[in-house]
Amino acid sequence: MPFYEHVFIARQDLSQAQVDALAETVTNVIGEFKGTVHKTETWGLKQLAYKIQKNRKGHYVMLSAEVSGEAIAEIERQAAINEDILRWLTIRVDELEKGPSVMMRKQERRGGRGRDRDSED
Repeated sequence: MPFYEHVFIARQDLSQAQVDALAETVTNVIGEFKGTVHKTETWGLKQLAYKIQKNRKGHYVMLSAEVSGEAIAEIERQAAINEDILRWLTIRVDELEKGPSVMMRKQERRGGRGRDRDSED
């Protein structure tokens, strides 16, 4: 089966439990199509580049999975009708990245929040 990375942005007024439930829904669809989720990352509530449906921020979630194209079609169909999901993107990749994604490594490098103070003199 091919590898995919699926990222979605959920509305800013959702709780973390509701965002986790959305990710669980995607995981369940992948399971129904006998796929495997290799990694799920929640990047947190981040500023959007432009306002989407009155939202200036959004909860970002990424899932890396090995799954069929039919499952991806179903995930995207459900995302299109879900009012809690503002945007989504699914890409096919040659192989899945080991360890944390670039977004998570960026947060670790900064110590979680704020700018990097090690470089100040």
